[in-house]
Amino acid sequence: MLIMRNLKTTAGGVSFENPLILASGILDENGYTIKRILEEGSGGAVTKSIGMEERDGYMPPVVVEHENYIINAMGLPNPGIENFGEEIKIARTAGKPIIGSIYAADPEGFLNLAEKMVDYGVQAIELNLSCPHVKGFGTEVGSDPVLVKEIVKTLKGSIDIPIWSKLSPNVTSIVDIGRAASDSDGIVLINTVRAMAIDIYARKPVLKNTYGGMSGSSIKPVGIRMVYEIKKELGLNIIGVGGIESAEDAIEYIMAGASAVQIGTAVWKYGRNIFSTINSGISKFMEDNGYENISKMTGVAVQ
Repeated sequence: MLIMRNLKTTAGGVSFENPLILASGILDENGYTIKRILEEGSGGAVTKSIGMEERDGYMPPVVVEHENYIINAMGLPNPGIENFGEEIKIARTAGKPIIGSIYAADPEGFLNLAEKMVDYGVQAIELNLSCPHVKGFGTEVGSDPVLVKEIVKTLKGSIDIPIWSKLSPNVTSIVDIGRAASDSDGIVLINTVRAMAIDIYARKPVLKNTYGGMSGSSIKPVGIRMVYEIKKELGLNIIGVGGIESAEDAIEYIMAGASAVQIGTAVWKYGRNIFSTINSGISKFMEDNGYENISKMTGVAVQ
């Protein structure tokens, strides 16, 4: 019988009972759904990205499904920060860390949202600096090192809980952006890869928005490379995300330098039990290979 190893880890200034965290954007707008995922094996959860105002998102079609990836252009639909407190209150009853994801166009907007999230009782703030398909937010903000540095500095000077910066792979130099965000308590790598699909019979793009963000197993090698690069060049505390579907995938990210990992598309693909399945696989690997805890594996592949 498998004896579960010590899967506890600290990532971005937050302690988790295991290294698996629900990523922003999947089943994380409703408090009861978040709570259920936490109860079924996730060590923590990141909320859907929330803005100042309620937002409907884009008209359909908003998703392209493929065996190895999903391309989505949801358009950041959310109820707005004033309407989200009750959902966090419900999710917190699971007794595990809740990370509040927020998006804005400038430092003041991020600060206002972060202060609300603090009031709601989240354990950390994740700055969405990397949505690839909404004009005025996300990548447009996160590709400017000066603005990224200003946003992080503003929040670190005003907020008492940890700040995470979720960065985009759709930039010229991930190290330059990582350096700009280096005052963050955690760097989340990576968000989706900008992509599109064409309906060859309709002879037009599938997505209403034309462009979307690709997630799923196809982007894992990109995520691994960026985690490794940031760890090697800057030595920052990293939370890995992108294409994780198995214990082996999670361990790759950890060995590349991540202290914890986020799982999103795999929940859509395989269901909520993906967390317990991957946790069991990580534990078995640790037992078979003599690792006492997650920290002993973190960054071992970085030369």
